[in-house]
Amino acid sequence: MDMKWPPCPRPLLGACALLSLATAALVGHVLLHDFMVVPRELHGFSQVPKEMNQAHQQRASGPGPQPSLGAAPTQCDVPPNSRFDCAPDKAITREQCEARGCCYVPARWRPRGSQMAQPWCFFPPSYPSYKLGNLTTTETGYTATLRRDTPTFFPKDVLTLRLDVLMETESRLHLTIRDPVNQRYEVPLETPRVHSRAPSTLYSVEFSEEPFGVVVRRKLDGRVVLNTTVAPLFFAEQFLQLSTSLPSPYVTGLAEHLGPLMLSTNWTKVTLWNRDVAPKSDVNLYGSHPFYLVLEDGGLAHGVFLLNSNAMDVVLQPSPALSWRSTGGILDVYVFLGPEPKSVVRQYLDVVGYPFMPPYWGLGFHLCRWGYSSTAITRQVVENMTQALFPLDVQWNDLDYMDARRDFTFNTDGFGDFPAMVQELHQGGRRYVMIVDPAISSSGPAGSYRPYDEGLRRGVFITNDTGQPLIGKVWPGPTAFPDFTNPETLDWWQDMVAEFHAQVPFDGMWIDMNEPSNFVKGSVDGCPDSDLENPPYVPGVVGGTLRAATICASSHQFLSTHYNLHNLYGLTEALASHRALVKVRGSRPFVISRSTFAGHGRYAGHWTGDVWSSWEQLSSSVPEVLLFNLLGVPLVGADICGFLGNTSEELCVRWTQLGAFYPFMRNHNDLHSLPQEPYRFSDSAQRAMRTALALRYALLPHLYTLFHRAHTGGETVARPLFLEFPEDPHTWTVDRQLLWGEALLITPVLEAGKVEVTGYFPNGTWYNLQTVPAEALGSLPPPPSAPFKSAIHSEGQWVTLPAPLDTINLHLRAGHIIPLQGPGLTTTESRKQPMALAVALTGSGEAHGELFWDDGESLGVLERGAYMQVVFLARNNTIMNELLHVTNEGAGLQLRKVTVLGVVTAPQQVVSNGIPVSNFTYSLQTQARGATDGARGLVSRRAEGVGRARVPGDPRPAELASWEWPSEATGHLGHTKGREELFLWGERDELVPLRPCLSCLCLHFWQLVSSAEGARGPSQLGGNSDSLPGQAGPVSTAHLCPDSCLPSTRASLLLATGGSFFFVLVSRPWPSPSRWRWESSFSSVGRNQGPGVLGVSWRSLCVQRLSAPSAVWAGVRALTCSMALTCLQHSDLLASTSCAGALGQPPPLIAFLPSSVPRGYPVWNVTLEASVSIARHQNVSCHQLPV
Repeated sequence: MDMKWPPCPRPLLGACALLSLATAALVGHVLLHDFMVVPRELHGFSQVPKEMNQAHQQRASGPGPQPSLGAAPTQCDVPPNSRFDCAPDKAITREQCEARGCCYVPARWRPRGSQMAQPWCFFPPSYPSYKLGNLTTTETGYTATLRRDTPTFFPKDVLTLRLDVLMETESRLHLTIRDPVNQRYEVPLETPRVHSRAPSTLYSVEFSEEPFGVVVRRKLDGRVVLNTTVAPLFFAEQFLQLSTSLPSPYVTGLAEHLGPLMLSTNWTKVTLWNRDVAPKSDVNLYGSHPFYLVLEDGGLAHGVFLLNSNAMDVVLQPSPALSWRSTGGILDVYVFLGPEPKSVVRQYLDVVGYPFMPPYWGLGFHLCRWGYSSTAITRQVVENMTQALFPLDVQWNDLDYMDARRDFTFNTDGFGDFPAMVQELHQGGRRYVMIVDPAISSSGPAGSYRPYDEGLRRGVFITNDTGQPLIGKVWPGPTAFPDFTNPETLDWWQDMVAEFHAQVPFDGMWIDMNEPSNFVKGSVDGCPDSDLENPPYVPGVVGGTLRAATICASSHQFLSTHYNLHNLYGLTEALASHRALVKVRGSRPFVISRSTFAGHGRYAGHWTGDVWSSWEQLSSSVPEVLLFNLLGVPLVGADICGFLGNTSEELCVRWTQLGAFYPFMRNHNDLHSLPQEPYRFSDSAQRAMRTALALRYALLPHLYTLFHRAHTGGETVARPLFLEFPEDPHTWTVDRQLLWGEALLITPVLEAGKVEVTGYFPNGTWYNLQTVPAEALGSLPPPPSAPFKSAIHSEGQWVTLPAPLDTINLHLRAGHIIPLQGPGLTTTESRKQPMALAVALTGSGEAHGELFWDDGESLGVLERGAYMQVVFLARNNTIMNELLHVTNEGAGLQLRKVTVLGVVTAPQQVVSNGIPVSNFTYSLQTQARGATDGARGLVSRRAEGVGRARVPGDPRPAELASWEWPSEATGHLGHTKGREELFLWGERDELVPLRPCLSCLCLHFWQLVSSAEGARGPSQLGGNSDSLPGQAGPVSTAHLCPDSCLPSTRASLLLATGGSFFFVLVSRPWPSPSRWRWESSFSSVGRNQGPGVLGVSWRSLCVQRLSAPSAVWAGVRALTCSMALTCLQHSDLLASTSCAGALGQPPPLIAFLPSSVPRGYPVWNVTLEASVSIARHQNVSCHQLPV
């Protein structure tokens, strides 16, 4: 008897909804608590106890007999949102449905906003599935056998399966279900291998015996993140289905599709089968990434990755639940437990691979157009960009350069001097990238086209059933398709790249049409009528067949059939191109690809294809860029201003503003559309675009650092707000804004005619960078044309911002420091410009940031240590650099300007490296402060604050403050030009000066001791500094430096009788590390008004790269010194002394007893200098600062 879900009268809808929820909860309770078998961690445990197995069988079958296929089910009272489709392959009648053993209940209406209808034919709870047996513990987890007694309605069921459960890491669970007898295709992706189970995990695993299912719970709160008992398991020759419940409807992933970042669970189907089609909603696009991430209550998250490259559908439904439907392969499932979204992304990338590190120039502005039909036109475009003062790093050409549109050729009509043009670009500091399609022309006579002749000889092409190259049709006409899974093809591709590069020294490759695209269905000869061409289940692909717009699924490749390998074609070509560029150019490769699969980011970037010039596609580009970052492909962007159709000036301005924050920034459009280079538009539009590009170039050091963190740590570059603020549910659906890393929030205008934009600002303070000059240098910008707020103090709220056409809203998050650099027309120019810091203080006056720097294009810089990595810290009114690693890379960088946001009171004094800065600025309106004066070596500023401001009597940080280094002091890493001064400001417990050298940092600390209690002589103070009254706090120490690390020699003290002080260490290399001497003298401070004691002790310390501090005295050589401190403004000599240190012991305390130190006297700056000369005196100056 059929059990239909009764329709509800409108007055009772609420009650029916509650009834539905209660029913769903009851079903879930039964599934999760009555059917579960929890593995027992006992030696020798092998299977579920017999009595428990019998109980589960009774519960699974219900009160009546268990139905078999062909009998109408007796349990059909399943809530509509929890129904799993029993007719995924085709539309069927009631009789056909019931013949499958399924329930048939027509739905009265289609859910509003849904992509697909609720299933009318669905599985009853008692539908037969696999049974679990022989559950056994292993060194890595569990193994079991799955058996099905009743075949399904799909042909060729695999009735016996093997289950392996690998508890690989604390947060990663790996499940595989495969045929134990017959070898099936598995994705040839290199993934981690483990040999033992994780000692502790964030998850627990439970099993249902009959019907078989796996339940994964988060131990923290017991939440179920995976539950495959909700629907029967299918494993047939060409149809696999695995379903799971979801703990939340907030699901993202499953690229590539056009639409919001969060997928709808309101009956949505996502099809994964790579396809050449202009992006639009609800169709399968260029890439396939079978990974999803679910946001959970409390800021938690988990992810699931199905490592399967066959054509598939993924169905989401409102219960919420998800079903994987694949046409082949195995079920190879990874579950990532996070616990927060950032960790889920990193754990996914631990499996598929971290992104490659792009060359620095690849982050500049790229320009292309299909229609640059000659070198003369291409040159003119570059010249026009230069004359209009638009940055341009990389010039591209589309098919126009080719001879008859054939790869690895150029036509001699328009491109006769092609090599010379590329050389000219190089001479101007620019790079060149050209398009390369995978399809190789096959129509010429033998011997006329080397790529095809050589490929044919070496057997590199995909073949048909006759063993001959499958011939399709692409741009050059009849074409063959290289098989990039064949090792011989990789070598052939490399040879072709090398031969063409010897003629035209290009810098990167743009690989297009690599789904692979085909202008005929399958081949020019059609495709055979086979199960591979006409499988029993065809996912919702555009065109209705697997061969639509591509090659025959039955064609043969080295590793398997194209049926299995189709979705990997773009990935394998990206790998081949990446490999070829490394071999041929010997520098960091740059590859941009249209087609992608999981793990693509290891080898290449991605552009989002043939987007239309429309506001809708401008808006859709934001979630797509965010999505690919979550998938480990951070080098991603859309064609700025659109590819298809004609743009408008307003649209192109807004797209350029947003595109300035795509990780990959390229303007490109179609042959049949109007040109859209930036210089084509009005003066006002050009100014707006120029501002956006200047802003991007100023931020390139920060962007490059984000890519380094993605490459080494599995982080994202552009990221959705929920990644940083997962505990704020308001961020979960925000996909019209994006973050760069943790610090920068971009709020673009995405609609026509708007001069305001509304964005969500998570809890915290967000500083408007309109108040910071885009050049990062020079004076503060003029007042903006609109009344911008200097800062937004948000508790988590939506804010409407002014956004005239010349403006993109960019906010810096409090607590962060970002490096900036003066822009140029190329990165070759900009990398030589002085640098700056933008510091956004929290309410407690703290901030941090980072800079990674290398030569921008060499391979193996991390392995060779050929890079610089600096951490910036702000606290206690001090900005400091902490060198994590330093070599000669970055030696020429100069830090000129520091801008501090969050300085609430106008400062009266700014000190930079112990030198007062007189020309700093402070804006009362924007609470911004700045100062300009020369440049200083960046690295030599390291752990000495980059600068500072203090308001006497008010310890709070000053709202925007800025200054530059005195022009006479310029230091360089590894060299000394002038002085290398390191600056520290703080209270008595802070001493952090450093001296960098090569792979270590030598620290030479002078420890200050002061007392206003009374005078003590040297005999009272003794040699143990640990017992001194008023002593400065503990000094950080670290491993002893190698001999190559030379000591520093000069220090400057600022001291107040109240006990607070400044400390400045000026480091200078010595020629001999084995012996040091000083001479110095102290001076009187005027009339006697009160006693005071100053003690100075010397310690030599060192920090090895990334090592934790620890005191080391063993190995300190014998020391001698004599000291006399002198102040030029006063001639009174108070005291002098000498000291000696024995081998392997701390040097003794040097004590001075001034004849008088007046109480309440202004702060004094007394400078101590020393040199290697035994008798050399160096006079120093004194400065007074108000207390």
